[in-house]
Amino acid sequence: MKVVIANKSHIKYAEIICETIAESAAVRGTGIARRTPEYIATKMENENAVIALDGDKFAGFCYIEKWGHGKFVANSGLIVHPDYRGDGLAKQIKHKVFEHSRNKFPDAKVFSITTGLAVMKMNSDLGYKPVPFSELTDDPTFWDGCQTCKNYDVLTRTNRKMCLCTGMLYDPDKQVKKEHDHDYDKKVWTRLKNIKQTMFLKKDKK
Repeated sequence: MKVVIANKSHIKYAEIICETIAESAAVRGTGIARRTPEYIATKMENENAVIALDGDKFAGFCYIEKWGHGKFVANSGLIVHPDYRGDGLAKQIKHKVFEHSRNKFPDAKVFSITTGLAVMKMNSDLGYKPVPFSELTDDPTFWDGCQTCKNYDVLTRTNRKMCLCTGMLYDPDKQVKKEHDHDYDKKVWTRLKNIKQTMFLKKDKK
């Protein structure tokens, strides 16, 4: 298994990447901002993506988006093919794309919005902290990308202050990881889990 920075030679995988992302979202019943194969190909051409390959077989992917004139970057579209789930590949990809983001955009704040508790845990291990949406990019193009998500109405009804996704931020200027943060992080994740479960239950009843 190889987890590498994607380039032009990997464009042939763009179609299956988009299909895998869409199928995963349908199975989980969660929202997703859809991306086209052409969009994914551009990320590869600019070396703003990471891909996992088992020989020549696609195994996983994640890409980088730049917002606010480079003040923010996001690691988006994290996906692992069903044949390779449950073996820690998502964590490898997440660490690789985060490392690549920090090397390529060292002064940028790295953020994420996600409904997945597993992704939240990976973000936390990397130093991300839960934050309100107001601390994320105000670039309208980023938020316009949420229009294809089935939960977009929640975002608009709250004036872009909250949604089913949780906002998380890695700020290089404030990053200080300490051992005694563990208990605090555990309490944060317990609270987030309860909030997300409650929100999903309310939405399902409608």
